[in-house]
Amino acid sequence: MHSFSSRLIAWQRTHGRHDLPWLGLDAYRVWLSEIMLQQTQVATVIPYYQRFIALFPTVSALAAAGEEQVLAQWSGLGYYARGRNLHRAARIIAEKHQGKFPRQFEQILELPGIGRSTAAAICALAYHERHAILDGNVKRVLARYCGISGSPSQKAVEAQLWRQAEALLPQSPRPTGERVRERGGSDNDIATYTQALMDMGATLCTRSKPKCGECPVRSDCVALQSGRVNELPTPRPHRTVPGKHATFILMMHGNDILLEKRPGSGIWGGLWCPPQFDDEEAARDWFVQNEMNASQGERLEAFSHAFTHFRLHITPLKIQLSRKPVRAAQPGSVWLDVEEALRAAIPTPVRSLLLKLNRRMG
Repeated sequence: MHSFSSRLIAWQRTHGRHDLPWLGLDAYRVWLSEIMLQQTQVATVIPYYQRFIALFPTVSALAAAGEEQVLAQWSGLGYYARGRNLHRAARIIAEKHQGKFPRQFEQILELPGIGRSTAAAICALAYHERHAILDGNVKRVLARYCGISGSPSQKAVEAQLWRQAEALLPQSPRPTGERVRERGGSDNDIATYTQALMDMGATLCTRSKPKCGECPVRSDCVALQSGRVNELPTPRPHRTVPGKHATFILMMHGNDILLEKRPGSGIWGGLWCPPQFDDEEAARDWFVQNEMNASQGERLEAFSHAFTHFRLHITPLKIQLSRKPVRAAQPGSVWLDVEEALRAAIPTPVRSLLLKLNRRMG
């Protein structure tokens, strides 16, 4: 029987995804795609990637940009620490590596926002070097193929998956720096193998309703042969997601809205948001202290926004002012027309609110 890697490589050439805009390109573009794809679907990422590359075609261009400009392009992708780390890493590359993306695995791993699997993916896909990856999709493929029980979130299970990922690599690496032929390549083609693992997890070995009948390694997949496909990988132990509450004041003067820049770290770090408070009472106190005069006010429909570790329940209060208060426009605050605000670096729930406001005013 052919090896696991050779079967995946053969499958990739015929059935894998060949139209992704970052395939076969340089390390900068591979890096950008890998960061954007973390916890985000390919269909969502592609338009962001294309706009990002058009604005920042090189590492040097990204390093020269301001953080706010970068976050404005990231707005809507979520997990904004990724965008901040991307920008920080670009500046490190510009300063320490003369604007050239580093080639050494250890140097790549030192960059902010890059872990072991992402560094390995860059080395494999851009430099054709023999490194194992282990993202979420690959964990699922290997847990099923190797019959590994236990949640991949547990360190011992993850360590076992890493050992299997290393063991299943194509045995002979291609010469360093040799480019992969677009649809050719040999049976030890590490870039094609790495992309095959990703594509397998995304298109065949999916979390629900996997297409086992089309899988190139089904003949010796432990999960399939033992009837445990739906059991593996073992789900993460259930935990209750805590809820938090926030009140947003949508302070309006005509079509202008007041936004405040969030602190550089933490949730929505560096992004623009309406004034935010723990509850309505705190919001009212702030309003009174700033000696504001409202001509109209209303409580808009509350909604929730899910984060990885908690759910934020948001109550928006829309207040129309008779005049712009001087005291509200402190450093770190700005009045923007709603359409202009939609082009700024704002988080997803704020974007949703502003789009609704814009429709109502239109």
